[in-house]
This record gives sequence, C-alpha cells and structure tokens, in this order.
Amino acid sequence: MQAPVIKNSPARVIDIIKWADNYFSLNGFENPRIEIEWLLEEILNCKKVDLYLRYEEQLSLKQLNKLHTWMNRRIKKEPIQYIIGKCEFYGRSFIVNKDVFIPRAETETLINIVLSILGNIPGQNILDICTGSGSIAVTLAKELNKANISAIDISKKALEVAMINARRHKVDINFEQLDILTTSYNHKIDMLVCNPPYIPISEMGMLMEDIRLYEPEIALTDGNDGLLFYKRISKLAPTIVKPGGQIVLEVGLNQHPTLVKNIFGVKPFTDLQIISDLNGDPRILKASIN
Repeated sequence: MQAPVIKNSPARVIDIIKWADNYFSLNGFENPRIEIEWLLEEILNCKKVDLYLRYEEQLSLKQLNKLHTWMNRRIKKEPIQYIIGKCEFYGRSFIVNKDVFIPRAETETLINIVLSILGNIPGQNILDICTGSGSIAVTLAKELNKANISAIDISKKALEVAMINARRHKVDINFEQLDILTTSYNHKIDMLVCNPPYIPISEMGMLMEDIRLYEPEIALTDGNDGLLFYKRISKLAPTIVKPGGQIVLEVGLNQHPTLVKNIFGVKPFTDLQIISDLNGDPRILKASIN
C-alpha cells in the first residue's frame, strides 16, 4: 500500500509527524514515530530535537514529494539507511547503498577493543578483512592517525563505496579486491580485524525482511555454516600476523561465539577472550599470536 498524499501543501512538520506516525503504525512498524522522525531529519537537515522546535514549519511541495517517495520505499521494508544513502557509525556519517552491509552499533565494540589494545602506538599495520562500506577501516584510520590501514573485500562495488568513505573522511587506506577464502595475503601485519559474513545459510530465512530482502547476501552469509571465514583466518593469521600481534573478530549470537572460540583454541593463538557489546551480548573474539 502506498503512502496517501497530503493534499494540502505546504504542510506543517507536526501534522506530518502525526499523520505518518499513524500510517506507519497501521502498516505494522514497531516504532512508527522514529520512522518519520528519521526521514524528516534528513529532509530538513536537522536533529530530532529540532523537529519539535520547528513543528510549525511547513514543508514545500518538493519536500513533500520526496517524503512520499521515501515512505513508499520504507513501507516495502527497505532500510532507511539505503533510502537516505548514509548511516552513522562511531559518531561519523558513512555512505551506504545496496552493495554494502549497513554498519551496526554493535560493531563499535570492535573499534573500542582495537583502540584499547593499540592506544597511541605508532606505525601499527592493521588489516581489515571484509571491509564492506569501509566503516571499520576508516574509523580506525581516524582514531589511530599513526597507523597504517589496509582493507580487502571480494566485492568491487563494495570497495568503491569504501573508497568514497575514505575520501569523505580524508584518510589514506590501501584497498585491495581479494577473495580471502581462496587467495593468500602477502603482507605482514600487527593486527587483523574482521566482521565477516557469519549467518548460517540455514538461518537466512529467519532474518527480518529489512535485512533479508535488501542487504547483500554475500555480506550476510558464507553460504555454509557461518564459520568458513573464521576457519580461513585461523589458518591465515599465523602466517601474516607478526608474533605478539592480535586478531579481533566479530561473532554472531547463540552458540556462535563458542564455536568460533573453539576454532582458535589451538597454537599459536593465546589469551582468547569473548567480549560482550553494550547490550551484553557476546560479540567480539580477541586473541594474541605467539
């Protein structure tokens, strides 16, 4: 069902919020007010609090037409991040489109762990595997301005987005198209980070429509049991990570953290830890290499 058009133009912000709140609610959205607030923030280029300070402001016909187009896309469960073309990660704005996985707040835990390990140690060589939008690589480059960041991905289109984000945030990152499951990486590094596709193919049908219908499948699942990338990294890391170096990997939910930890429970991996995110969910595997 398409969004009904507000006939009276221009229309006030407060009227649009009330109207769209009801419309999203009727279409089964759990947080309908948040949906319309997010869209209006982008159209009006303001923060949420400003919407209510500007509640008497009227949208132009052009703005209303854009809002209707966006709402019709959202009703079909297309992620808002794809609709507006960007998302927030670690306090920064990143360009995203259908070619890349949308960065999640949970992954910010990975950033915090890397920063706690490296601090201000200069000259560290860090490799980000499965970089996607480049959110991890770019964030680390911004936070660790004396580090050398490299990033790889199998997808050329994803790398194009990552390069845009690197230019957007004015950081130098060595990007390379590489299928890490079949190809070796020939540079020595101090740290390996990765948020790989880890949803088992058997669980793809259980995902929310927003994810299942729109986010790239190659960024969600390894087409297998959700462990292929971890098994590959367990073989690759000892050959490319310098002794004393670290690996920091995002993991899934339920039994997944335990299964991943078991993969790395062999030499030369030591000091294995599973670290929880801010929601209390086991989220990151950290390990050292002797």
